[in-house]
Amino acid sequence: MTGATPPNGRPVVGPELARELREGALIALVVAVSGVLLGVLWNWLAPHTPLIADTRNVYLKNTEGEEAIGADGTFVLLSLAFGALTAAAVFLFRRRGGIPLVVALVVGGLLGAVLGWVTGMWLGPTPDVAAHAKQVGPGVTFNGPLRLQAKGALLAWPIAGMLTQLALTGLFGPRDPEPDAPHWPGDEHPPQPPEAH
Repeated sequence: MTGATPPNGRPVVGPELARELREGALIALVVAVSGVLLGVLWNWLAPHTPLIADTRNVYLKNTEGEEAIGADGTFVLLSLAFGALTAAAVFLFRRRGGIPLVVALVVGGLLGAVLGWVTGMWLGPTPDVAAHAKQVGPGVTFNGPLRLQAKGALLAWPIAGMLTQLALTGLFGPRDPEPDAPHWPGDEHPPQPPEAH
């Protein structure tokens, strides 16, 4: 029983639901903070865009380069892996599942993805391209800022976490007991309780 109804009619949150909400908040926080690691890995593994400048303008060194797509793809792949890993860790921590845990994974995954995005950009080259070009000088190749072009990539982590959690709970979670067979009026042989061994 997760709650009781007092005389005034307002339900009171029971200890089981309160514990699930506390666990959910803690899981969301831990998952979100792990986004810092996502940002570090994204900055390390994603291809950076090489730029070159003359005395007045900054240009792409390779006009047909696909570094921007590569940066987005790296972020998505890392986010999918983080979603699956965090969901697996949560499942090992608490096999019973429950709506608060799934919500915690989704919220924590979204916050973690945003934190990873911000961390990766912060660790990467400065977004002030003009100042960076002036610092390195004309004719010198330098890396442009790390950017996430497709903002929908931020949803990869929470979606992967939610789907992994639901799959693991469905495959390996505790099963509900089988209900007793119904007894209909007029049935000559009502179902017998199982014999104790």
